Amino acid sequence: MLTVIETPIFQSMVEAIWTPSEREDFAVFISEHPLAGDVIPQTGGLRKLRWSRQGMGKRGGARVIYYTRLPKGDIVLVAVYVKAKFDNIPAQVLNTWKEAYDEQA
Repeated sequence: MLTVIETPIFQSMVEAIWTPSEREDFAVFISEHPLAGDVIPQTGGLRKLRWSRQGMGKRGGARVIYYTRLPKGDIVLVAVYVKAKFDNIPAQVLNTWKEAYDEQA
């Protein structure tokens, strides 16, 4: 099982979207299935995965942006959002968030 790391950006978004139980369920799933999401073009390996929310299916659920660092044994959760708020986050913004975290880590 891989270690799941939450960036500060992810942490600032997640509490408005998931219950603690949903958050834990996602962490367990992604640690067991690190390649489950679709690769986002032009982002250096970021992936997007749809995940359901309580009372909603996948379509009404959350989108999680993450990347894997398999040699280090971890997965970095970059952002989580609902489709009603953002359809897609531009690749440039995602790259900026990823780079900001990588510089700190």
